Amino acid sequence: MTNVLFVCTGNTCRSPMAEALLKHLKSSDQLDVKSAGVFALDGSDATRYAQEALNEKGITCDHQSSSLSEELVNWATIILTMTNQHKQSVIEFYPHAGRKTYTLAEYVAENDEERKDIIDPFGGQLDIYRQTLADLEKLIHKLVNKLEENKA
Repeated sequence: MTNVLFVCTGNTCRSPMAEALLKHLKSSDQLDVKSAGVFALDGSDATRYAQEALNEKGITCDHQSSSLSEELVNWATIILTMTNQHKQSVIEFYPHAGRKTYTLAEYVAENDEERKDIIDPFGGQLDIYRQTLADLEKLIHKLVNKLEENKA
């Protein structure tokens, strides 16, 4: 079983979109996915525009935010953050997680140009959420391929 944990700041935009995308695209029951935020308040819904952008792709997002915790860190086989700052925060809070923590782009990118942070759409209009979702979708497709290759 591979347990993927996506991490962003408040767990209401990027990481819930990444979680919903991976759940939608995965083909294996041997893959579980959750998300959390380094500064999240437990129990918040995904933002309206995050939900709307996903709905436009036929993906539902039934999400309640979670704060990053020792329990989630221990559950995760791999922790994928939206930015390098999130990665540093995870490692600072949970030093033992350093060996399994990467930015999403770092984990799947094929060249340095692709290894950029995922922009934070929070507070923006629907168009920025659509762009963030498009960026995530490219990376999540690569993630699915990489995880499937590792299982073969």
